[in-house]
Amino acid sequence: MAHLAHYRQAHPLPFVISHWVNLLSMLLLIFTGFYIHFPFFEGFMGIARGVHLFCGFVIFLNMVLRVVLAFIVKSAAFGGTRVVDKDYKSFLPQVDNRHQFGAWIKYYLFLKRDHPLGGKFGVLQKTTYVLVPLMILVMFVTGMALWGVTADVGPFAALNDLVGGIMIMRIIHFYLMWAFIIFTFIHVYLATIEGLGPVKLMFFRQESGGLIYDPEQHNIVGEDKMDGDKH
Repeated sequence: MAHLAHYRQAHPLPFVISHWVNLLSMLLLIFTGFYIHFPFFEGFMGIARGVHLFCGFVIFLNMVLRVVLAFIVKSAAFGGTRVVDKDYKSFLPQVDNRHQFGAWIKYYLFLKRDHPLGGKFGVLQKTTYVLVPLMILVMFVTGMALWGVTADVGPFAALNDLVGGIMIMRIIHFYLMWAFIIFTFIHVYLATIEGLGPVKLMFFRQESGGLIYDPEQHNIVGEDKMDGDKH
């Protein structure tokens, strides 16, 4: 096996729940957002706006909770190990992958066959996952600037004036949605490129075998040949 073992410690249950709340909310936001922008059938606008608004608050509050939990809940900061530490450390530069930026670039450009082994998240993954909360924050703020109830409230009204009006804000909000769509496709691709182990873990909490990594030795120390179907 060329990939690391996938253990539940890598993704504790609170983070799994947060992940799927994000996914469901994002799918509903994208669908209703398209409908609000291009109503392709009649009689649904009121529901679409209500669902869009509700999911906007859900994904924002879920993001805040996820950031807070990163400082409370422990998870495995390395793939292929059950050794846990505070989750936020997985998103900081680590000895095991801070020197791997070039290697990850080559891997994503298909110039390197095997991805670097080390931290749970690669260098580019860390960068992306840190940017996602910022993107959600920007989407939430621009959405509040468009919502009739808050559009004329001080800071949101000023923001609309700053960008050139509410129509420009609507365009900004719409195209930011495409950033999330592109991110989702890339995320799914990267999560499955080395097999379905991560998907089985996130969907069914099913562990799967692979290479065992020792975070103290910073090296592969063996292979777990568990039968994933039995876990």
